[in-house]
Amino acid sequence: MGLGGCILMIAVGGILTFATDWDANGLNVHLVGLILMAVGVIGMAAYVSVYKRRRVIAPSQAPMVEDPDHRHHHTY
Repeated sequence: MGLGGCILMIAVGGILTFATDWDANGLNVHLVGLILMAVGVIGMAAYVSVYKRRRVIAPSQAPMVEDPDHRHHHTY
């Protein structure tokens, strides 16, 4: 599941928890919304931690300094 899926789960969970007043026999819609939000937040944290691990930062190299004796001279 990508970052978009996690955000979608959080959004749907928030809608079910805070914006609905549905009553279903044997199903607590508000609890389902809270569970979806929690899973979305956990998924987002897992995605970000894996993304940070995959990103490799190359070691810095010494800056290249041009040798003044070996400049390119154009003759026209």
